[in-house]
Amino acid sequence: MWQKTIDFYRISKPESRDISGYDGRFKRLQWSTFLSATFGYGLYYVCRLSLNVVKKPIVEEGIFSEIELGIIGSVLFFTYAVGKFCNGFLADRSNICRFMSTGLLVSAIVNICLGFTGSFVLFMILWGINGWVQSMGAAPCVVSLSRWFPARNRGSFYGFWSASHNIGEAFTFIVVASVVSLAGWRYGFIGAGIIGLIGAAVIAAFVYDTPESYGYASVESDKKSNDEDCEDFNDAQKMVLRMPAIWILAFASAFMYISRYAVNSWGVFFLQAEKGYDTMDASFIISISSVCGIVGTVFSGLISDRFFRGSRNVPALIFGILNVAALSMFLLIPGRHFWVDVLSMIMFGLGIGVLICFLGGLMAVDIAPKKASGAALGIVGIASYIGAALQDIMNGVLIENNKTMTESGCVYDFTCVGYFWIGAAMLSVLLTLCVWNAKKKITESDTRHMLCWHDGAAQHRIGDVAQRFISMQRVSD
Repeated sequence: MWQKTIDFYRISKPESRDISGYDGRFKRLQWSTFLSATFGYGLYYVCRLSLNVVKKPIVEEGIFSEIELGIIGSVLFFTYAVGKFCNGFLADRSNICRFMSTGLLVSAIVNICLGFTGSFVLFMILWGINGWVQSMGAAPCVVSLSRWFPARNRGSFYGFWSASHNIGEAFTFIVVASVVSLAGWRYGFIGAGIIGLIGAAVIAAFVYDTPESYGYASVESDKKSNDEDCEDFNDAQKMVLRMPAIWILAFASAFMYISRYAVNSWGVFFLQAEKGYDTMDASFIISISSVCGIVGTVFSGLISDRFFRGSRNVPALIFGILNVAALSMFLLIPGRHFWVDVLSMIMFGLGIGVLICFLGGLMAVDIAPKKASGAALGIVGIASYIGAALQDIMNGVLIENNKTMTESGCVYDFTCVGYFWIGAAMLSVLLTLCVWNAKKKITESDTRHMLCWHDGAAQHRIGDVAQRFISMQRVSD
């Protein structure tokens, strides 16, 4: 039974026939995989964010307290972080269609079960399971991009795919919120589950595993890239674990996620308590960052591919600085200035949209072997979401400890909170600068590994390929 399960999820075997070139059928398979994975991952977010929509009615009915909901929410972050690390390694070896559709199927079933649950312990366990299976979504999508798209235009498609989470967020707050307002919070979970079932069916039907399994050559078979230094997944994934640049990018992403989720989680609270906005105006201002995030994410890959020859370093630095400037404007300018706050959220949304794409995965995937792209994303993912989970705790402590009770109510001092958010964004920029030349250094280092690992004719073949690639890199640099 266990062996049959492993075989079911194992990466597809190549077809014996070898089709020369890429015909119209290949394009249909390629675009079907990309569009279905993007759509499916957007629906992953519907099953992940359903709790955010139903928190208020759950509290009003006395089902759970705010503290209990906070504990439940943190469970998803932590299981998602660990799951993203583990499932990133598994995705490299898996049939991405079956792997990804299973994750969304289980997440949908969990959401439906939550609609019939009132026990705190059971709710927490189910939401933790949801966090784990939610981590089965991103890695297969990234692996599919590595399998179906060459490096020269992968960034453009990665940028469009990365916008799927913004689309999923918008879809959640429109559709699930409408269901909750009409039928109650239990049907909000059930509705999200039904949507997830539809998404799982789409992934299973229209996402394809590898070009080789349909008789086509690998999209990178004619490239002299650092993929060629790995003969199997074990060597590739071990190499990723030994790459300092991957870990530096992981910490850079973690600090970026602190600033991202700080604004998402506490931005409305800050505008209400510090600047005197009402709930509608504060929510509108923060929502602007999500809309602009779609723009930044969609165009991030196009910008790097078209204007920086596929390099992510310069745009990552530019938009990292933009992120710091936006937070400084948002937090440090005293008083209530509506258009200043709106402008800061436009800048923040554009900056975070690009950085989610680059620091959140693409830069790590660029410098990792293709057979370990999921592992690279897993390393970045676990660091990012641990940062996201910890920021909620840190912000709660800082806000609570800097609160003063007066006759007119609570007065908050957000000075320490501001330094925390801006400091995290600045550390992210500084860490990104540490991997400025990571691709060139890693390629040269990998050449020495290749010459050690392979002998005879294979040694000379791989060594010559690697040396020619390095020469090309030096010319382009």
